[in-house]
Amino acid sequence: MCDPRNSLSVPHPSTNQFSAKEHSALTPYRRQSVLSWLNENVPGKRLKHILRVEEMAIALARLYCLDVERAAQAGLMHDLAKFFNPKQLLQMAKEERLELDSVDVANPHLLHAEVGAIVAREEFGIQDQHVLDAIRNHTLGRPGMSPLSCVVYLADSLEPGRGDTPELAELRQTSRQDLYRAVWLTSEYTLKFLLATPNLIHPRTILTRNWAMQMAIQTGKAYKQ
Repeated sequence: MCDPRNSLSVPHPSTNQFSAKEHSALTPYRRQSVLSWLNENVPGKRLKHILRVEEMAIALARLYCLDVERAAQAGLMHDLAKFFNPKQLLQMAKEERLELDSVDVANPHLLHAEVGAIVAREEFGIQDQHVLDAIRNHTLGRPGMSPLSCVVYLADSLEPGRGDTPELAELRQTSRQDLYRAVWLTSEYTLKFLLATPNLIHPRTILTRNWAMQMAIQTGKAYKQ
């Protein structure tokens, strides 16, 4: 039985800790189809990031007693639209009738998460709303997002390839101990980075930070699935 209070090490992809069956909810054929698609549509460096996100999402899902299969799917497909051009992202978002604000229009790259969920649904037949939401929420987060979405959000931000600074090491440790506190502090880490640049900050980043902070204060280290 999993215990959310446990502090476990997040395995690196090279450890080969998981069997092929455990590694993803996708059948071997479908997973290979996704990997083939990614090989054709994203650079090799990005694919390595995607696989590290998948691996960390699996580890965190196990730690927090979540559905490992869903975490694997969302991790593998979170960046399907990462390299779509801005025009394509805006067009697909409008066709889906997504609600766009001025920051989305000014920086369409932020839409790659929402559009990635569309690709997962249309290209690979993913209908599981939990998986689609985790793909949608992996960049900006979302107030009220599910624990699965939190796991993929953290995996995307904190996978080993993101760096090895003391601050990142501390965030990774927190991600293994307190899910909502980790989302709160990781969103603050992102905000600090953005504030040092001339980039617009999407309001959802701030809303996610505030929500996660409130959840962390309310729940402490107690976690309920």
